[in-house]
Amino acid sequence: MNESQMEGLKIGGLVLCGGRSRRMGLDKASLPFGSETMLSRVVRKLSQVVSPIAVVAAQDQTLPELPDSVLVARDLEANRGPLQGLFSGMRCLQGSVDALFATSCDVPLLSPAFVQRLIKLLGAHDVVVPVDTKYHHPLAAMYHIRIIGQVQELLDSNRLRPIHLYDQVHTRRIDVEEMRSVDPNLNTLANLNRPEDYLAALQTAGFSVPRDVYSTLQNTIDDD
Repeated sequence: MNESQMEGLKIGGLVLCGGRSRRMGLDKASLPFGSETMLSRVVRKLSQVVSPIAVVAAQDQTLPELPDSVLVARDLEANRGPLQGLFSGMRCLQGSVDALFATSCDVPLLSPAFVQRLIKLLGAHDVVVPVDTKYHHPLAAMYHIRIIGQVQELLDSNRLRPIHLYDQVHTRRIDVEEMRSVDPNLNTLANLNRPEDYLAALQTAGFSVPRDVYSTLQNTIDDD
């Protein structure tokens, strides 16, 4: 019995990977991480606690190989931030899940225990989101599928900041420090935006970076 069944809800997963990866210099979803790509690793780790999983990609994005069970959705509009990706994923999973955990493809050190804790905290809330001082982490949060209408309304009115959603629905805000008991280094919140972040995460996981990838990343570092 998985965690979502134990809580009486069917919980899915959502992985956003449609960003431009400009600061990284290479498509983050396809970057190698050990024997996997970064996207496939996040999907695998997330699948330990939730199912089904949807990946939201840009319209013309080529994705690395994924399990047949993974659903793929495409952003209807580009450059509209996490709310657009959340809406695309909700539409893809609607009817299959009660709620979903949303993350991105650039958190290869994601902790399944972190996801399990948020599932337990969801209860009757519409959203459970970790908060660091005043910063909310929209891509490390739980969303009930019933708020898809509110998400669409915000997109239609061009109110793209996730905080607008949190202020409108029944949101439970969790101090990130409360999550250290299940994710001591808060790796689930550590997005890899720059080459330096990626190289440090590889080292933490005990992996090396292929020579050709390292050369390209080094050029990006030198250009900064």
